[in-house]
Amino acid sequence: MRCLTLADELARQGAKCYFICREHEGNLIDLITKKGYKVYKLDAIPLNNSNKGEAESTLFHSEWLGTSQAEDAKQTIDIVSDIEPKWLIVDHYALNDYWEQKFRPHCDSILVIDDLADRKHDCDVLLDQTFGRNRQDYQGLVRDHCKVLCGTTYALLRPEFSKWRQYSLERRKNNTLEHILVNLGGVDKDNLTSKMLDTLKQTPLSDSCKITVVMGSTSPWIEAVKKKAEQLPWPTEVKTGVSNMAELMANSDLAIGAAGSTSWERCCLGLPTLMLVLAENQLLIAKNLEDAGAVSLVKLNNGSITDLSVGFISKEDNLLKMSEAASLICDGLGAQRLLKLLSNTAKDKI
Repeated sequence: MRCLTLADELARQGAKCYFICREHEGNLIDLITKKGYKVYKLDAIPLNNSNKGEAESTLFHSEWLGTSQAEDAKQTIDIVSDIEPKWLIVDHYALNDYWEQKFRPHCDSILVIDDLADRKHDCDVLLDQTFGRNRQDYQGLVRDHCKVLCGTTYALLRPEFSKWRQYSLERRKNNTLEHILVNLGGVDKDNLTSKMLDTLKQTPLSDSCKITVVMGSTSPWIEAVKKKAEQLPWPTEVKTGVSNMAELMANSDLAIGAAGSTSWERCCLGLPTLMLVLAENQLLIAKNLEDAGAVSLVKLNNGSITDLSVGFISKEDNLLKMSEAASLICDGLGAQRLLKLLSNTAKDKI
């Protein structure tokens, strides 16, 4: 999704963008195509020990690639060499400098998008939009000439978030809790949304409160969540495949969500958040946001949600305080800043 955001901004400025995606289960190739981009598809082949090379031996996420880095590079070079792009943009946890250096003869410059800081890269620009990340985290992992962009100043948000920002921040001055937005990921493989609705049912909310649940259209739990929603004492709507997320967030008083990249969207709109950590690579984001006062963490106990801090958040201006803290973290203009830097970097290389 962050690559789509960047491609949209590039396209608005006249660039022609292409995507290369492997056909893993749950891929977004149809969505990318519907947005008007040419997609080159690579077959999904489960990685096993027989096709795992030396380059994969130290990469924690190597299984995510679907083949070895050597084979993936070979297939991708066949495509990239025909396009001859000015920029090759790489966003994949299972790729490192072994893969990237093979593309030096086939493009002008390389941008890597990462948020793990756990492997080496051969690139001209590295972007890590993690809140609290600093350049020292990539010391020894990138070449001396590489420009390292860290933090939410460069968070890649769709333009509708900066558009709704002022409206959203203004309405939060009322400091009310009457609309809760629940969004725990597109697929929600562990059906945490149903568990969250069970917990909310036991939470003292005002009679005027309403709840909106947003899920991905491919989630296997949509019908189960709708049944749970019908059992709540407050009006509860379940939406799938929404295209107006910024508007929904701007008109919500509290979000219940995961600590992924959606965090920056909520911060841009100053949306107070009860946050769940659903993956190990979300721990840093969650801790930094909690320390900044922008979120309150919800503890998971063996996959169950036993307590929410709604009572705490609804007292003594806590919603407003969280909103103000969140709004300082991200302003939604990161894509524009990145494009300006990419343009300047390209000029420097001429």
